[in-house]
Amino acid sequence: MALAVNLERSLYLAAAPFLGAAPHLPSHHPVSLSVLAAGGIGIGASIVVVCTEKDSAGRWLVRLSPLTLAAGVDYAAHHTPGWGWGIAMTAGWTLLCCAWAPVARSTGRYRKRRRRAIAAASEPMVLTTAPEPTPEPVADDGADDFTRGVRKLWKQAGDPARTHVVFAKPHPGTHDDFTVLLRANEVGRPISGLREADVAAAFGVHEADVRFVETTQLAGRQAGPGWQEAQVIPDEQRRRRTKPTIEEWWEDGIGEVAIPGSRYTNRIRKDDRGVTYWRAKLPDSIGEPRVDHAALARAFGTTYEEGRVFVDFDGRQVLVTVWDVSPLAKVYPATRELLTPDANGWYTTGFLANGQPARGRVHTDRGMAHGLAVAPSGGGKTQLMALAVCANANWGAICWVVTEAPDEKTTALGVHCDRYGVGALYMVRAMRALVALMEIRGEMLWADGKVHDWDPWLPGCPYRPLAAFWDEFLSAAADGEYGAEIMDLGEAISVKGRKYAIGETPAGQSIYVQDGFTQLLLENIRENCIPIVLKVAPKKILDMFKTLGVAADDIPDPLPRSFSKENAGRIDRIMQGEAEPPSDSNTGGVGWIVPGRKPEVLRTLLMDFSQPIAPLFPEEAFGLTAHEIAELDARGLWFDWNEPPRPGEFGDEPDDEDDWEDDEPTPKRKGGNKAGAGKPAGRSNITNPKDALAAIQKLRV
Repeated sequence: MALAVNLERSLYLAAAPFLGAAPHLPSHHPVSLSVLAAGGIGIGASIVVVCTEKDSAGRWLVRLSPLTLAAGVDYAAHHTPGWGWGIAMTAGWTLLCCAWAPVARSTGRYRKRRRRAIAAASEPMVLTTAPEPTPEPVADDGADDFTRGVRKLWKQAGDPARTHVVFAKPHPGTHDDFTVLLRANEVGRPISGLREADVAAAFGVHEADVRFVETTQLAGRQAGPGWQEAQVIPDEQRRRRTKPTIEEWWEDGIGEVAIPGSRYTNRIRKDDRGVTYWRAKLPDSIGEPRVDHAALARAFGTTYEEGRVFVDFDGRQVLVTVWDVSPLAKVYPATRELLTPDANGWYTTGFLANGQPARGRVHTDRGMAHGLAVAPSGGGKTQLMALAVCANANWGAICWVVTEAPDEKTTALGVHCDRYGVGALYMVRAMRALVALMEIRGEMLWADGKVHDWDPWLPGCPYRPLAAFWDEFLSAAADGEYGAEIMDLGEAISVKGRKYAIGETPAGQSIYVQDGFTQLLLENIRENCIPIVLKVAPKKILDMFKTLGVAADDIPDPLPRSFSKENAGRIDRIMQGEAEPPSDSNTGGVGWIVPGRKPEVLRTLLMDFSQPIAPLFPEEAFGLTAHEIAELDARGLWFDWNEPPRPGEFGDEPDDEDDWEDDEPTPKRKGGNKAGAGKPAGRSNITNPKDALAAIQKLRV
């Protein structure tokens, strides 16, 4: 009634201006004629009601009173001079009609209810039993009582989506679960718009307890868009939430969020290794697998930071590895067996997060292998280099180790190497010898009397492989006197060394060009080695792996700062005002190995330098052949590389008269010709006009 009353009041308010203006307009004006017609209709209808109606005359007169009063207001306004009385009477008519509208609307209904109540009271009250509702007729199609009951509930719900219940089957061993088969009411029409909520509302269950399944075609029964099978399984869902099977637990948790679409296959436990392998598979309809590592770890009751849960893919097959203790938190001692290369040059440098051996290589099918070790200070870089030195020595290669600054580990390694030295001067001399050695080996005849590029499987090689290791390479490359030449020579060795069984392994804290690596050196090293990157700062991971040529999709997430479990009792310590125990970083030697296009997390073996390391190495430290040494000696490159610079080694000696000029010494020589390298020096010793003039005078002489 409220809406009708508001509409009627709006009409009164809209008609008021016309009623007030009509008496002051010409009689033939449309407004005057409209008001006159409305009043005439009201008076005429009232007369008809009085003459014809008996019971409802009063109600009709009340409803027609606004029109009758409007006629009276119009008549009075025509016979009253001026606008004032006409406007006042119009306003009064408007207020009276607006106030009277609710009463006029309710009077008829009130009177009807009152008459019904009086009539009911006049009849004698008789107590009778309410008749049983007559069930709607149902076609006799042989349906059982359960199906008929389900049909009744479905009919009460209004046949959602214009469908009909074909049959319903209760599930054995449950109280409320059943399957219902629905069909469109009209033959040939597909079922559309049917939702789980419609089925749930019809049978009084939660929407999550309804599941649509594909209708299969059976003998005597059709299938297709006009049919829909629904399972109403509140009991099953309750059991699944409280006591799920392994398949259900995987599907509802891991298969929904962590590895979408995956389905559990089987589980294998390895007690001796403390690891459980969970196998699953992905349907062919799913494209590139997606993994939420944090959600996967939570599903197994741990966190991603603990490093206990890892996932691997093999096509459509999925393997989730769950360790009792993170393999990255373990210590793997180095052994002679692990560090001895096999026939193909592979040796174990550590273990991956999934427990597989992480392997390095001393040679490839293209020749001698290079190496690359990158880690910040304390990240395990020298340890990693020591493993490679040991593997090459066990393979029978000649090992040269040069470090920019001495330390405990490199000094212990030097005992088991053919050559060991410290400083940029020693490094540049070793590099000069290697560049010359490539020329010498290129002329050495093999057992068949011919010259060959080195091949690990080709018999008759007259020389041994040689592996050179440059520890703190970037620091040496930044040396003011020899750095430029070190970069040039290192690049030359990376380009051609593999053909002459000469490999080099730079070890440093960066691989960026701006830090000292040339682009060509990095590309050659990367192409012929398996890089290992340890403990990189999170903000550098993206640039680091992009520089190594790793695709953006394969760049790994940062590793946690610790793989140890957090100490329990934090809330008690806070309440008692106690300090937190120190965190065990335990990430030394943890990083990534890049055997292919995708980095893998590993932890390297530990060579314990607090114990003798001699059992890991062969008894003999192999060296160059007598022919190679003689050729290097003839070029002036084989001597004690710890000696101070020899006269003319890094350029011509200045004449005596040029040593001093204007009481100023000649600047110290930097760079010069590389003896035996056949390549100009990286730096000139001419630093001012006086030096240039002296050089010109020497050329004239």
